[in-house]
Amino acid sequence: MSAGEALAKAATAKLAGIAGLSGIFDARPWQAAHPYATVDAGAEADWSHKTGAGREVRLAIAIRDKGERPERLRRLIAAAEAAMAGPDMATGGWRIVSLAFLRMRIVPDGRDGWIGTIDYRARMLAIEG
Repeated sequence: MSAGEALAKAATAKLAGIAGLSGIFDARPWQAAHPYATVDAGAEADWSHKTGAGREVRLAIAIRDKGERPERLRRLIAAAEAAMAGPDMATGGWRIVSLAFLRMRIVPDGRDGWIGTIDYRARMLAIEG
């Protein structure tokens, strides 16, 4: 499993405990009840050291909601940030060494929706086994 896949899987597991989300997906679904989240592990860069493999991976969490105002979305974004701040994650042969918050933004999504995004930078090392 790639570092990005492992990170996305770990983030999905952390977000699963958030009450009020109708689902967590790896891409924007065609049909899903609002609010829902998508998790995307994007660009990967080398973060290896002398004796082992490592990756730096960008993680984007997007939560979409409907409504005139984004009050519920703000609560869900705060819950997602708290969930991601929990104990270290390890999965799929990779250990997350650091997970740094980069930015959060809430913007309108169409005429009656909102999208909140949270971006992180993860530094990961392969678990030698």
